[in-house]
Amino acid sequence: MMNTELELGLERRIGKRSAAVVEKHLGITTVGGLLNYFPRRYLSRGELTPISEVPLDEEVTLIARVISNSTRQMRARRGSLTDVVISDDAGGPHRPGHPGAGIPGTLKVSFFNGYRARAELQPGRRAMFSGKVTRYGGSLGLTNPDFLLLDEDPDTPGMDPEKLAAMPIPVYPATAKLTSWSIQKVISTLLDTVDLGALADPLPAAVSAREKFLPMPEAYRLIHAPQTPEDWRRARDRFRYQEALVLQSALARRRAQLAAEEATARRPVPDGLLAAFDRQLPFTLTAGQSAVGKTLAGELSQDGPMNRLLQGEVGSGKTIVALRAMLQVVDAGGQAALLAPTEVLAAQHFDSIRRTLGPLASDGLLGGLGDHTVQVSLLTGSMPTAARKQALLDAASGTAGIVIGTHALLSDNVSFYDLGLIVVDEQHRFGVEQRDALRGKASKPPHLLVMTATPIPRTVAMTVFGDLETSVLDELPAGRAPISTHVVGLAENPGWASRIWSRSREEIDAGHQVYVVCPKIGTDDDGDFSPGEAEPGPGDLEDDGAARELASVTGVVEHLREEPALAGIPLAPLHGRQDPTVKSGTMASFTANETKLLVSTTVIEVGVDVHNATLMVILDADRFGISQLHQLRGRVGRGGLPGTCLLVTALEPGHPSRRRLDAVAATTDGFELSQEDLKLRREGDILGSSQSGGRSTLKLLRVLEHEDIIARARQDAQEIVGRDPSLADHPVLAEAINDYLNPEKEAFLERG
Repeated sequence: MMNTELELGLERRIGKRSAAVVEKHLGITTVGGLLNYFPRRYLSRGELTPISEVPLDEEVTLIARVISNSTRQMRARRGSLTDVVISDDAGGPHRPGHPGAGIPGTLKVSFFNGYRARAELQPGRRAMFSGKVTRYGGSLGLTNPDFLLLDEDPDTPGMDPEKLAAMPIPVYPATAKLTSWSIQKVISTLLDTVDLGALADPLPAAVSAREKFLPMPEAYRLIHAPQTPEDWRRARDRFRYQEALVLQSALARRRAQLAAEEATARRPVPDGLLAAFDRQLPFTLTAGQSAVGKTLAGELSQDGPMNRLLQGEVGSGKTIVALRAMLQVVDAGGQAALLAPTEVLAAQHFDSIRRTLGPLASDGLLGGLGDHTVQVSLLTGSMPTAARKQALLDAASGTAGIVIGTHALLSDNVSFYDLGLIVVDEQHRFGVEQRDALRGKASKPPHLLVMTATPIPRTVAMTVFGDLETSVLDELPAGRAPISTHVVGLAENPGWASRIWSRSREEIDAGHQVYVVCPKIGTDDDGDFSPGEAEPGPGDLEDDGAARELASVTGVVEHLREEPALAGIPLAPLHGRQDPTVKSGTMASFTANETKLLVSTTVIEVGVDVHNATLMVILDADRFGISQLHQLRGRVGRGGLPGTCLLVTALEPGHPSRRRLDAVAATTDGFELSQEDLKLRREGDILGSSQSGGRSTLKLLRVLEHEDIIARARQDAQEIVGRDPSLADHPVLAEAINDYLNPEKEAFLERG
């Protein structure tokens, strides 16, 4: 039994005219699309909306009482302006005749030529308003909002006033042209005409019975037209679980498909390269590194492909763990590819892996050790032609056991002799097509290890990386020193601006080095934000973006060359638009301690490893996301010397964007920060590519708040798919998965 009713065109159930309006403003064309357009929240007719909680720059729907109404003729243009002051009654009693705007709990509402507002919005009346909240002259206001008087409700004539006051009003995500109550009206028509009884339930009957869920037809009715708050809560619980189950079943099905694929087992060799490497390691692996190493070794030895996510703080030793896995594959006759997001990082991995291998690298720094050697090759887009040709040849012939590169590894002319393992560094920088392109270069599905230094809360890992098994390295190896982080607020302490540079000089005079990070390259651009990073949203930019010039690499370098405290100090710029040879020359000079101060964009965010750098100054730190700030500060304190990070901001202390800075200064625990980050940014598009806040694809599910629901649904999904991998006995669930995962989301799940 399939849900054909949900796929019907809307015009069949609500008429052509209404359907056209819904399609134009909401982009919805089917019965199912509109039925699943759930209310964002519910208002009680009997209660006023707290005006202090009304968000700036967003479409809002609120209930308030009118305090005053006055109209005047406009001077600059023809027509009249009606000003209505509305209240949530939090500001206390109002004196008669007092206009009230600006008092806590009041909001000014302006109407141009608002004849209806002038007549209807009389003092004492209650109404629902819908519009965009803006800031004008220091106080919040609404301009030309739509409104609906609540004193007499045309839909419910003769209803008991007490019952009416308790009846929740659904508030839908509205647009400037389509109010919440217009959407409610259309959905009300739909509920009268749609055949809800014909809908098949994607939830297995046993799950519904266990959870005591409402039947689906009733749940649709009560989520859109509840009589009591209990009605919508019960309906929402049902749909929330349904969403979690559909999502987790999609991931479980994906995991089952991956497990059924056939990979080449790469079993350990008792006296091979890996054994030689372990013998010459100058330090002992941490307990976590050993444990994860055992897990990887076991999975590489299987006939099914390994698909594992390795999370670990900056400096937790992920690279050693990955290198040991690569050596096991090379021992077994295969090749390993390491994919890095930037050329700087690829070159760094190349240098550090060859340095770590020492005499085991066959083009070895110290000459090879007989058979126990491996050739490591680097392949990037900007390499000289001859070197690039040689690297391509070495990958294709199997001469290179380990190939390290950027997305240049993905181009059509790159082929491998026998690709056995792909290691992806900093997963969130790579798109689906890129991973698929690399997988396609192996004759059988290769093993996959994804590494990230961005800590991911457990629920997000269950949801976003649900098709990968997860390992965490949560202890730092010996020699990592603590990093202290301080917010430097220039708004309240303007004198600190020059102190930053004398502090930098002290660090350099003590023999150490300094990073200075800027949000943009030159004075003419908008910023050098990394792909996939959270660029500041409109809420972050309000009232401070236009007023101040952001720090740029070129501007700061010019300023610091004139800065008395840094006289005679060798400093250099580094950013993404420089020629690759200039970039690598600058990095080499900084690594060799010739350049003492590096002024850079976020290109140094991942992987840059200079042990002597102890101070990082991040200018306009409020322009970066939490995870980015955490990554950046991980560049200092790497050589056993304590690190310091200064988050410099010109924003006022109460500004919302300073919450991020306070959060980063308060803890160096990446997992704690990732939870905070998610709270501040909202989920973003969990299953889409835009993971930077904004609208969540998840309708009712919130990954931080509903961990228990997600875990329960995951358990159910694993049992269902375990018994029935193709979901042949659950056709409605399979159909719901296909509807929920449009092609882009499905592709996103194919992160293997």
